[in-house]
Amino acid sequence: MSYQPRIPAEANDKPVIWTVSVSRLSDLFRDITLEYDHLASIEPINLGFDDAARHIRERMALDRCDVVIAAGSNAAYLKGRVSVPVVIAKASGFDVMQALARARRVSDRIGVITYQEQLPELAEFGATFGVPIAQRTYVTEEDARAQINDLKAAGIKVIVGAGLITDLAEEAGLTGVFVYSAASIRQAFDDALEMARLTHLESNRGPRAVVADTLRAKHGLNDLRGESAAMEKLRQSVVLYARSPATVLIQGETGTGKELVAQAIHREGPRSLGANRPFVAVNCGAIAESLLESELFGHEEGAFTGARRGGHAGLFEAAHRGTLFLDEIGEMPLALQTRLLRVLEEREVVRVGGTRPVAVNVRVISATHCNLEARVREGRFRADLFYRLAVLRMALPPLRERPADIRVLAEWSLKNALAALGARPHPNLHAEIAACAPLLERYDWPGNVRELRNLAERLALFLANEPLQALTPAFMLSVAPELARQALDPAPAAPVIAAPDGETVEDVLARFGGRRDDAAQYLGISRTTLWRKLRKTA
Repeated sequence: MSYQPRIPAEANDKPVIWTVSVSRLSDLFRDITLEYDHLASIEPINLGFDDAARHIRERMALDRCDVVIAAGSNAAYLKGRVSVPVVIAKASGFDVMQALARARRVSDRIGVITYQEQLPELAEFGATFGVPIAQRTYVTEEDARAQINDLKAAGIKVIVGAGLITDLAEEAGLTGVFVYSAASIRQAFDDALEMARLTHLESNRGPRAVVADTLRAKHGLNDLRGESAAMEKLRQSVVLYARSPATVLIQGETGTGKELVAQAIHREGPRSLGANRPFVAVNCGAIAESLLESELFGHEEGAFTGARRGGHAGLFEAAHRGTLFLDEIGEMPLALQTRLLRVLEEREVVRVGGTRPVAVNVRVISATHCNLEARVREGRFRADLFYRLAVLRMALPPLRERPADIRVLAEWSLKNALAALGARPHPNLHAEIAACAPLLERYDWPGNVRELRNLAERLALFLANEPLQALTPAFMLSVAPELARQALDPAPAAPVIAAPDGETVEDVLARFGGRRDDAAQYLGISRTTLWRKLRKTA
């Protein structure tokens, strides 16, 4: 499905609405669009479910969309998988009565199939008017098909439902009666216009209407790229966690995108209000302990030598009504852990050298590459703080555990890197990446997505300098020889490594309950080396 980028938001004040449907609802959407064309820029997307979600995520990386309109199971599927608000078109009670009246002309026995929940008033209606109605519900297309076959076997000849249901009913040789009316779809368009208006109004309101770029979350759900099941689950978790004000602990290896995920949670949640509330990030392992305390909690004038005149608000105050992201939380000194715990519990901060508490309303998202539970057992991290930070937990999969995403990420990263250099990708770049895919997929990517992005920038520099150079495996190896060193590394004759007491790697891993960080530390090797050993013995 091809498209052209829309006019930038700054040049077009009309709301942008996308309608999503693959059934006969598309015709109704098209008819109603003509009535609203002067009020909004409206575009149909004739895709469903995962195809529609993927298409919208890709489009949102370049284009603007204020609201999506969809119906039934398609709308429910999209609602938790895309970053744009989804208005669900709903059939009214009058719609249902009209549909039943049309169905009655076909047969006295009527089937009604609805998404997830039955319509309780139908039983009373059927009893009152002597109309036998068989109700069924569905979740997936397979469920819907099974319900239709069941009703057909029971002698039902007409089925009332949404577009998917009526299409499947007619496919099965039954009569399908479409439940939606033009009035209900108009109501969905009205709701979409109002949602777009309120979103724009909210984003321009209040004393914090403009947030400095340094305090703004620049990445969202659309930047979490990848088509693997692991990435789809991750995106769903981001949308779910964004609804809660609870703390989130993100665990993952270096380069897996922990801050990117934190920004996506912020932007999906009510604290962002269109990415208009602050997102403040600090790396707890990159700042000296003496400075980290002042950075987090602020300081009063004269609190220490070199303290700023007039005092200084800390990052908790800067993140008020927004999100504070504490990266590498495992590196925070124990003394500051105590202060952080108190701030989280009391929801107020006292500046260094001060006595007056300042109330703060901040959601804290923290991240670490280390095993915090192991550090708790070692006494290097407070247990009470760990449980306070980890109300919600998220583990980011390393790139080597989702090889299906490597090709997609490589192509996306290379296109972006070339664009940054003002160069265009080759027309056959997709095929060239596919030819290099085996080489990329054999590599362990210890630096994960960040390392892949860095490689793309390196390749882009050479390709931009030599426009006629094709991206071949040989060329890639000449630019990135590290790919060859690992890909050609032969497996050892005896791939069993012994632990200090004679146990194998598998024995040690089993002893530690599958916790690779603990097993690697016990064996005195890195987690990456442990993973390689396990893969070679598999």
